[in-house]
Amino acid sequence: MASLKAIRKRIVSVRNTQQITKAMKMVAAAKLRRAQEAVVASRAYAEKLGEVVAGLASESSLREHPLVRERNPQGKVMLIVLTSDRGLCGGFNTNVLRQTERFLQTPDRSTVLSLVGRKAYDFYKRRPVEIVEHVTTAGTASIELAREVVARGLARYMNDEVEAIYLLFSRFRSAISQVPTVERLLPIEAPTADDNPREYLFEPSRDSVIEDLLPRYVEVKVFQAVLESIASEHGARMTAMESASKNASDMIERLTLEMNRARQATITKELMEIVGGAEALKG
Repeated sequence: MASLKAIRKRIVSVRNTQQITKAMKMVAAAKLRRAQEAVVASRAYAEKLGEVVAGLASESSLREHPLVRERNPQGKVMLIVLTSDRGLCGGFNTNVLRQTERFLQTPDRSTVLSLVGRKAYDFYKRRPVEIVEHVTTAGTASIELAREVVARGLARYMNDEVEAIYLLFSRFRSAISQVPTVERLLPIEAPTADDNPREYLFEPSRDSVIEDLLPRYVEVKVFQAVLESIASEHGARMTAMESASKNASDMIERLTLEMNRARQATITKELMEIVGGAEALKG
């Protein structure tokens, strides 16, 4: 059994750690509220833009556009992986990286990685995987980050360095539920045949609108994924810190019980020594 002094030090240490985890939980909860509002506010725009672009991509005249035309399905593809820059967020990064490993193991396909977030780079930098670029998020979502990632990806796609671009991120559902999701960015997928296709009026011209709209659609998809990923990170961190605080409370209870037992054993030992000494004096 550990000494009474050592147990008391452990209790103080665990209590200090608990204060840190509680503070981190409160910070994550505040950030999650703002991130969740941003995700909800952007989903409607992203979904409507996706409907418009999907409708345009279904037109036969657009099937040969460079961003819509199907390419070799067994060629080299690029996977954009979104993780966090910091840890202490439960299984958030682990789940994304596990899904990345499944994607990399797909047969008859060569994959290069574009990593967003320090955790993904730390995981793959010493592994036999080709990393074409790496950027950090600094814990904030910005359209500039999405544009930077998309610009580099589009350059490789238009130069025929890759045949397709996929996006892997953690879709936010709630503070306790984040789902790793893989979506294809390029080529843009055309929807199934619609019985009531929509007709669009273009201003100033059809070609100029399409040339501006399709790259912007890809930017919006990446930006939406960054928002989802950051909200998922904060939700996972809040849940992890809540669990850590609860575990710290349980540990403090166990250590307190152990301390009481150690103290009682010490008192009993001292009493026995006193009684033994008194009996020795009588004899």
